[in-house]
Amino acid sequence: MKIAILSRSSKLYSTRRLVEAASARGHDVKIVDTLRCYMNMATARPSINYRGKPLDDFDAVIPRIGASITFYGTAVVRQFEMMGVYAVNESVAISRSRDKLRSMQLLARRDIGLPVTGFAHTTDDIPDLINMVGGAPLVVKLLEGTQGVGVVLCETRKAAESVIEAFFGIDVNIMVQEYIAEAGGADIRCFVIGDRVVAAMRRQAQPGEFRSNLHRGGSAQMARITPAERRTAVGAARAMGLNMAGVDLIRSNHGPLVLEVNSSPGLEGIEESTDINVADLIIQFIERHARRGRTQTRGTG
Repeated sequence: MKIAILSRSSKLYSTRRLVEAASARGHDVKIVDTLRCYMNMATARPSINYRGKPLDDFDAVIPRIGASITFYGTAVVRQFEMMGVYAVNESVAISRSRDKLRSMQLLARRDIGLPVTGFAHTTDDIPDLINMVGGAPLVVKLLEGTQGVGVVLCETRKAAESVIEAFFGIDVNIMVQEYIAEAGGADIRCFVIGDRVVAAMRRQAQPGEFRSNLHRGGSAQMARITPAERRTAVGAARAMGLNMAGVDLIRSNHGPLVLEVNSSPGLEGIEESTDINVADLIIQFIERHARRGRTQTRGTG
């Protein structure tokens, strides 16, 4: 099988591991820089060129699309789909998961547990917005933020009013969420492939920090998850239409709550903390499901 990995760099841990896993299983794998792809959208025969040559003979593509290039990256994935190439995560599903507000609405429609979340546009609505999520402390999140950047904990009502007003003043879109104190600065990253959680790790924020992201200095260890957490993680990935996802859960007094669904989850933290060969499991999934022309986005919205 010939597999393309859409990635900006061959040096990234996740990219290297996918190449190693695919090669070990006898596949021909090529790393393709997403931003160097350019497309001919002729209706009769859509095509992609890369460094002056056509990319027209792949059986499957693994998108590793960074948040900063979502628009162009999903266009490239969509072009591969039009050419009949199997995408592990399809363009529509990636777009859904990258839009934090849209993803929350889709998860809520599926009755998947979420922190109480508010969204507004006008400063006059700030007091009611704060009340909506249970008052302070609360969390303010930029809709475009990633890896813990743009996430602010407001410990008092006055601080919350000031932060929200400041973001509104510069016309930045934000969400406001209830703060789950009982989580103790920890969350669970569930790695979903297909319809099962193949690995899970518990991430703990460093002292004085409430964000547990490994990029923010958090630590990770293998986690044992409950059946409810497993169902929630798989349901969240399915709601987005993702075949491969990193679903971040937080443990609350009223069950598991989804914080985010990541369409391009990193492999380093999950493989090192669980000692599970996740890259190999991804390639095995492709072997079972990749078919020319097999492009049908799951989920709705």
